Amino acid sequence: MMNSEAESTTAISPAQVAEYLLQHPDFFVGNSRLLEVMQVPHETGRAVSLVERQTSLLRERNQNLSSHLSDLIEVARYNDVQFEKTKRMVLALLEAENLDDIAVAIDESLCQDFHSDITSLILFTEVPMSGNNLQLMPRAEASVIDSLVCSNLPCCGQLTEVENRFIFLDQANKVQSAAVVPLVQGETLGLLAIGSYDPTYFQSSQGTVLLNYVGEVLSRIVSRILHQGQ
Repeated sequence: MMNSEAESTTAISPAQVAEYLLQHPDFFVGNSRLLEVMQVPHETGRAVSLVERQTSLLRERNQNLSSHLSDLIEVARYNDVQFEKTKRMVLALLEAENLDDIAVAIDESLCQDFHSDITSLILFTEVPMSGNNLQLMPRAEASVIDSLVCSNLPCCGQLTEVENRFIFLDQANKVQSAAVVPLVQGETLGLLAIGSYDPTYFQSSQGTVLLNYVGEVLSRIVSRILHQGQ
């Protein structure tokens, strides 16, 4: 009984709202945002009034702009995260003193920060060597990947079985998709490959802006270290 009495004393009736607005005709001057969400029909018989239609369009436009702004904010946040990851990788590469340091920096960054599963760095030198994710070999022994290297452009998707086996060696049977970045600095230096066990992780339709940037930075650092050793 007491709850009913409390509700009856606190509830505001439509008549009270109407009376308040009559006494405060300038109420919406300081509360204009309410108009964006209020439904205010404009009676003109069976036809829809111009005022009502304009109000509806403005409300819809406001909702679309709000949604678009939210999307832009999410994209900006994503780009900030990608930038921080890329910055860490570039700084690690700049500190590299030899090819092994480069291979480690690439593997740690791409597998930990960017969630790939395996990397392979193939560089063309006359002194063959291999270890972990680094392979050194003469250019003539890498004819299998000529089509990937000669394009000078990063690509994503699924490699051929022969390319997969050549690049990822004994881990090739696990790699289902890959991104490949040719390394070029005045000459073709080699290739960086990033593999995933997920067949949909790298797809031919995805953008390659980040891969281009990584390739440019890596090419310059590899070229410097290779020429230092000559």
